[in-house]
Amino acid sequence: MNTSIDISEQAGVRYLHFGSSWIQGAMRIARPNNLELEYTREMMAALLLREDTRFPRKVLLIGLGAASLTKFLYHNYPLAHLTIVEIEPKVVACARQFFKLPEDDKRINLVIADGVEYVFNTDKKFDLILVDGFDEHAQPGGLNTLPFYQACRTRLSEQGVIVVNLLGLCRGVLGGFKHILEAFDERALMFPSCESGNTIAFAVEGDSISIELEDMKEAAEVLREKTGLNLLPTVTRLAQAKTCLHNTLTL
Repeated sequence: MNTSIDISEQAGVRYLHFGSSWIQGAMRIARPNNLELEYTREMMAALLLREDTRFPRKVLLIGLGAASLTKFLYHNYPLAHLTIVEIEPKVVACARQFFKLPEDDKRINLVIADGVEYVFNTDKKFDLILVDGFDEHAQPGGLNTLPFYQACRTRLSEQGVIVVNLLGLCRGVLGGFKHILEAFDERALMFPSCESGNTIAFAVEGDSISIELEDMKEAAEVLREKTGLNLLPTVTRLAQAKTCLHNTLTL
């Protein structure tokens, strides 16, 4: 990535930019471990999909940005080990200097590499894979391809969930979701777009999921009590979209 990395602040929120006004990440300075951007909160809806209290223990994050997802998981899931793959060293330095990226070699494995190449070459298994990597033009490149999603599936555990930020302002949203559907044998769901335009897709491997939306609301309440993250609006939007047959999310 041969572009500048810029920081701006407004109304108590610090923003990350890649050489443009496009926001690549954000942190409310007074609450650095909270998820400031709506789409990052929505990506954490994956935490409602598995009942196992140990989920997730092993997490792969592709794309560091302002370290929002990393910090949320690090502080709220102390048993989780996080592998972060970021292609641009300057982003890592910026996350440490301006966005309070934790320094903990025991729980955080920070890899400077191309996310696609990492997934193709690793033999590790993960309970949760979060894909949120874009260049300065808001393009995901090889991260939004069928071979990549197929490779991600092989890297998921029996409890495995993958979450992808398809970014609704890209032309490739429906095409990207089509790749995800094919890679995961239709075991995927695209949530209604956020107000920001981001579109979040989920897919699963291993154990099947069948959860009534009312039960998801209860799980969201428990998550809010545990972490402060309120996903009730996300579950409500999912119900209003009527994409879950018989008000049950089945994957």
